[in-house]
Amino acid sequence: MDFKLPLGDAVENTVEFLLGHAQWLFDAIDLAIGGLVGGIGIMLSWLPGVVLAGIVVLLALWRVGWKFAAFACVALAGISALNLWPQTVDTLGLVLAATIVALVVGVPVGIAAGRSDRTDAALRPVLDFMQTMPAFVYLIPAAMFFGLGRVPGTIATVIFALPPTVRLTSLGIRQVPRELVEAGLAFGCTSRQLLLKVQIPTALPSIMAGVNQTIMLALSMVVIASMIGAGGLGNEVLRGIQRLDIGLGFESGLAVVLVAILLDRITQSFGKPRPAARRARKPTSAASPEQSRSKDRAAAPQPLEQGAGRACPPRLVTSNQGEAR
Repeated sequence: MDFKLPLGDAVENTVEFLLGHAQWLFDAIDLAIGGLVGGIGIMLSWLPGVVLAGIVVLLALWRVGWKFAAFACVALAGISALNLWPQTVDTLGLVLAATIVALVVGVPVGIAAGRSDRTDAALRPVLDFMQTMPAFVYLIPAAMFFGLGRVPGTIATVIFALPPTVRLTSLGIRQVPRELVEAGLAFGCTSRQLLLKVQIPTALPSIMAGVNQTIMLALSMVVIASMIGAGGLGNEVLRGIQRLDIGLGFESGLAVVLVAILLDRITQSFGKPRPAARRARKPTSAASPEQSRSKDRAAAPQPLEQGAGRACPPRLVTSNQGEAR
């Protein structure tokens, strides 16, 4: 059987048509993404290494705890000792830029999918396709439409890391208890108020889990995107593969792992209460029998005062020893 479905030819013709008639659109996207990546890269490069490392350590101390802060300090010192700090900053800038674009696109789409069954049904096959497509395939259209460099690497990273944000945002919106939604409607919330004051705050842990997964996928894809000139630690990994340099590959791979651990734990903590808040919520130790009896007597209902043939409610004493009305 010599017949072959001309799918590849059709895709190639479509790409050539888009390059010939929609180049202005690709130039605009290139300008916007390039400005974002360049701005974040300049900001991170402008900060001294000690200041940037201090910010990461303080975030780890604030959100996770002192043990992880100590680990962050050792990890960042190790990356600097390996002379991989500039490449790490480049990789961090690319990950942040790709994550920002993925969140700007993914969170509204996820909210729409969470509030509409038709939108969710239409997006599901698209998201399945995006998640099952091999990561290297995304490099081909990115390089064809935008050439080589950081911009196509960022765009390929955005496409690869976008589905978790959409899926988990939609899941969080759908898991909001119906009682909360009905209570908001009963109090006269508009659709916008219901979304901003009830649904999004309740779904925030699920949304933050999507942010965490997006960052992790973006970091993994940035390494692959070094094949089309994205740079950063991925470029060092690629050089180690091309030269069969085991030492260089191990060092750059270790730096990627350390950055991934730091980003994972810090972003994961934003979906949970801080350690100090968790400790404050723990129940206190068991009270003595005398304290328990006194609490029981205080909680017991007081006898009603009789007067004029009817019962009067007990008087409540406020903190300023006044009578409650």
